[in-house]
Amino acid sequence: MIQKVEHVGIMVSDAKRSIRFYENVIGLEVIKREKLNDRVELIFMGFPGQSDVQIELVAGTGETYPVKGVVNHVAFTVTDIEKEWERLKELNVELIDDEPRTILGGVKVGFFYGPDNERLEFFQPKE
Repeated sequence: MIQKVEHVGIMVSDAKRSIRFYENVIGLEVIKREKLNDRVELIFMGFPGQSDVQIELVAGTGETYPVKGVVNHVAFTVTDIEKEWERLKELNVELIDDEPRTILGGVKVGFFYGPDNERLEFFQPKE
């Protein structure tokens, strides 16, 4: 039986830069960090006090992974998307959407890029 989403893996080119981004912009913290070998390091990040879903940063040097499937985006639930959008602008985060938009009868969403051009979304549920 499938129970939950465990984590989403994101290939990153610079572990330190990506850790800073996910800490400062998203509010995640490093939960576990482990080198698989001389070329690949895994960094698991999650929200403080919550380990249900994690982001796994896969940092590699010289390691190539075949591209078979592509993750379209990773979404983070927020309570005030307009406030978070202004914070992204203050942090000079590259935005995909100029402003958050409303879809599905009241859900607010906005897309932006992470440090390796991964597509990220802030998602505010319908009130």
